[in-house]
Amino acid sequence: MIWIVPISVIVALFFAGYLTWDVLRRDPGTAEAQEIGGFIYDGAVAFIKRQYRTIAFLSIFVAVILAAVVGAFGAEEPPEGSAIEPVEGMALAWRTGVAFFIGALSSAIAGIIGLITAVKTNVRTASAASRSLGEAVMVSLRGGAISGILVVALSLLGVYSLFMLFGGADHPEAAPFLIVGYGFGASFVALFAQLGGGIYTKAADVGADLVGKVEAGIPEDDPRNAAVVADLVGDNVGDCSGRGADLFESTAAESIGAMILGVALWSVTGEVAWIFFPLVIRGLGLFASIIGLLSIRPGAVKDPQRALDVGFWVTTVLSVAGMAVAVPIMLGSWWFFLAGLIGIFTAVAFVYITQYYTSGTWRPVQEIVEASRTGPATNIIAGLAMGFENTAIPIITISLALGGSFWAGAQGVEDLGIEMHGTLSAGVFGTAVATMGMLMSAAYILAMDTFGPIADNAGGIAEFSDAGEETRLITDGLDAVGNTTKALTKGYAVASAALAAFLLFSAYLEKARIAQVDLAKVEVFIGAMLGAMLVFLFSSLAIRAVGRASSAIIEEVRRQFREHPGIMDHTEKPDYQRAVDIAASSALRNMI
Repeated sequence: MIWIVPISVIVALFFAGYLTWDVLRRDPGTAEAQEIGGFIYDGAVAFIKRQYRTIAFLSIFVAVILAAVVGAFGAEEPPEGSAIEPVEGMALAWRTGVAFFIGALSSAIAGIIGLITAVKTNVRTASAASRSLGEAVMVSLRGGAISGILVVALSLLGVYSLFMLFGGADHPEAAPFLIVGYGFGASFVALFAQLGGGIYTKAADVGADLVGKVEAGIPEDDPRNAAVVADLVGDNVGDCSGRGADLFESTAAESIGAMILGVALWSVTGEVAWIFFPLVIRGLGLFASIIGLLSIRPGAVKDPQRALDVGFWVTTVLSVAGMAVAVPIMLGSWWFFLAGLIGIFTAVAFVYITQYYTSGTWRPVQEIVEASRTGPATNIIAGLAMGFENTAIPIITISLALGGSFWAGAQGVEDLGIEMHGTLSAGVFGTAVATMGMLMSAAYILAMDTFGPIADNAGGIAEFSDAGEETRLITDGLDAVGNTTKALTKGYAVASAALAAFLLFSAYLEKARIAQVDLAKVEVFIGAMLGAMLVFLFSSLAIRAVGRASSAIIEEVRRQFREHPGIMDHTEKPDYQRAVDIAASSALRNMI
């Protein structure tokens, strides 16, 4: 079934091209709307140029260092008696360095194209909202789908191409170890894209709201607020580029990790399907996501969230069907289908857990609203309490998914009569199948994520261009749903990362031939404490960076109000470009 992989990539790239043509041919709206859309586009492009110049320089430097370090360890010697071909040290080194750079480059390309199409879609969504809710949902989701489809397709293309280029056709058991650098490169870009974009969007949001709504008493997205355009730019660079890079890294690294686990089963059974299975499942997931996106029709849209849910359920049902076809053909045991089913429905669980905690129709948001009636102090208390509560159900869900898929994998190995050797536990490949099952809907989930900033931008553009009240009602409704879908993707990314952490750690133990990790050893215990500490230290640095960048934006908006009093009565225009430049430079400086 390996032929599914290149065909799915080709179909996905053509589909992304069709979506781009379909979105860009639509009416961009009034001259005022196009002017604001131009500000957002220019700001987003200027930021990503500066950000990716920094990332490019660091990527080349790290690729060289990584290749040198890998080369210093010498030849790759497989266990005694293994059928795996040995790899010379320098061959492993240069392939790792090249794979790292290609992974970084592919992630950057996917993020940049998705971002540019998103900032071209926002003005067209605002225009569509002046005609109907259904058309506005269609335009914004298709604009988001360009990013989602490209991220997943380019990730799969990179893994498959490098696998074949590095000898996967002749030695499929050795190639997965040669392309590990691809996942590292994608992770490297994801770190900077997430951090830089996150600092930018949060700092711009805080600056715009504090000076505009709180100090000046003007509405959100008011054209008198110089930071509003920076805020709209931030939505794109944080959620389109940053989240796209995050899921690009997840899909790439987890596929390679699953392939490495498949090598251990190949060494016992001689069946190459164990290695190819993760790629085939991702190809089937692309087909499922494309059909899910096409299933949404503008004429049938009454509730934006329900329309998006319909497309997601179409994707889910087709993912189940794809898993039901691939597992018996490639793996030979229905127990692995159960493991995949667990992964698919873990994604479903996280979609609805996130909706429950972020949608205004459920208890958590309503409790915070009620607490807000008595002031900001009770609002903060209720919100913080809800945030802590929100960790329980996801962790229980992930624990059940890991435990259930591990057990199903162990049953599958026993059902096939496979005797495991080495350090790999019998059930670990079940968790790999579950992780691949969860990632089958990644393209659709990412489309919903990018839908969020597009809808948010459309609302801002409608406000700036004095659109009618009916148009604003539609864009406000889309914005509310978009906030939920943005949160949904964060939850999905965390869940897939949690499953991947076990998968990648298992692959590491197998590669390093470590039978177990003993927490009673003092060096292991110290490592665990240092690892837990780093989460809080890194969070502190990120929050402080947002605070410093926010201060720069706040001071700039205050200065413009102070030195140009005509802004408040519309006789002068704010300097949007200066606010955008300050937001970008502050975010990148504090990111480093």
